[in-house]
Amino acid sequence: MATQLSSNPDSSVEPSPESSLEYIGSFVEKENDGVKVVDCDVEAGDDNLVHWDGPDDPQNPMNWADARKWLIIGLISVSSFNVCMVSTIFAPGVPEVLKEFHTDNSSIASLMVSIYVMGSIIGPLILTPITEMSGRLPVTHAANIFFMIAAMVCASSVNVSMLITSRLVMGIASSVPVTVGGGFVADMMPMERRGTAMTIWTVGPLLGFVTGPIFGGYMVENVGWRWTVWLEAIVGGFVVIASLVFLRETYAPTILQRKAMGLQKATGHRYRTKFDSEQTAGQMLITSLTRPIKFLFLSPIVMIVSLYSAVTYSYMYILFTTFTEVFENVYNFTPGQAGLGYLGLGLGFCFGQVTVGYYSDRHVKKQEKIHGKMKPEHRLPPLVLGCFLVPIGLFWYGWSAQYRLHWIVPIMGTFFVGAGIYYVHLVTQVYLVDSYTLYAASAVSAELALRCIFGATVPLAGTPLYESLGLGWGNSLLGFIALVFAPTSFFLLRYGESIRTNPKFMPKMT
Repeated sequence: MATQLSSNPDSSVEPSPESSLEYIGSFVEKENDGVKVVDCDVEAGDDNLVHWDGPDDPQNPMNWADARKWLIIGLISVSSFNVCMVSTIFAPGVPEVLKEFHTDNSSIASLMVSIYVMGSIIGPLILTPITEMSGRLPVTHAANIFFMIAAMVCASSVNVSMLITSRLVMGIASSVPVTVGGGFVADMMPMERRGTAMTIWTVGPLLGFVTGPIFGGYMVENVGWRWTVWLEAIVGGFVVIASLVFLRETYAPTILQRKAMGLQKATGHRYRTKFDSEQTAGQMLITSLTRPIKFLFLSPIVMIVSLYSAVTYSYMYILFTTFTEVFENVYNFTPGQAGLGYLGLGLGFCFGQVTVGYYSDRHVKKQEKIHGKMKPEHRLPPLVLGCFLVPIGLFWYGWSAQYRLHWIVPIMGTFFVGAGIYYVHLVTQVYLVDSYTLYAASAVSAELALRCIFGATVPLAGTPLYESLGLGWGNSLLGFIALVFAPTSFFLLRYGESIRTNPKFMPKMT
């Protein structure tokens, strides 16, 4: 079973599962050899086309109870929190790891941290697109289990090679909940509620980045570096059990395909869905795996938002990898105290969550009343603010640390960086989900893959940059680069819809 993207240049929003699957008729229950089956009425003479049992079909994830929807979104958020915390909670323990394994190679030290992000590049391009062929659940469950096992191996490592290899596997598995979360939201939430749902989900990964170093610094001091990884394994075990019990398939084409197979088994007749394809399994796999690449290189919209999101993501990692050194050397913090330097970013993330979450869906509904329809571009105004908050925060942080002002001053600067980064990341992800609903996971995967490439490479220049230019001019250079990208937000507001709906810029997804 494969899916097909039904793009309409005259439509302001890419068709979602609930809108693109037009209702084709009522369903009638009947008895057939003692087996209860459901047949669908005919449209265009096709009595084998399986569809929802009316607009209120309880099998349609859009019609599930809110409690069930929020439970699924909450579980994905917890899983995303855990896998994102891995990338930073381990960092304070690197010196202890080097000491235990009797090496002082700085390249090995950097690799132990960055290998996780490198694994996160592979996952979005290979694992997540498969969810649009097999459904959300199989890959999600497999990734959760592999992450837990790899974390246990990492915590039990007896040499550097074992540790690095297990962290690579953790990185690959970690990309699934971070990218497929947007797909779960798109499957269950209509556009007017999607902003709030995305806000709840994304708070997990962003807070995971910030709380990791805070936990890690104190854990390394008191219980050792291995427990920073055992904590991930324990939380990962909880996620595995909870997901197996509570998660349900939400991808509409997969649900309808299973319904068609059930009817075929019960009646002996062949049933199909709107999303069936004549492709072989190998062709479908290739189509799924190449979809994020097509999004990234053939869709200007995806490339623009992914590029700026990648720039701000790399800035976040530059701060993550240099905070400890800056606060220890400039303000004489202990490793545990240095972890508190991340609070500015964390509070900025929380502020961004509250403000964007409050604004986004309300603004979309307001625009619908004014214009008679909702457009993905209605999500973009906070992106404009975020594009300017990031450089403002970088200037503030860099020069206050350069002149050794009270430690609270640079932390206040990183608050604005955190708020700006959250605006950029959340708004761009919701924009992609709204624009390419049926293939939301692939669109978000394309963005995440580029983000991870930047996150794994650009931060390596962070320490040399500060050594050459100092904290003031070093962060100012980053701020000026961010300002260069700021006009893209206005460009998307003005021309985003015309580019997105232009047939020349709609890559073929099947």
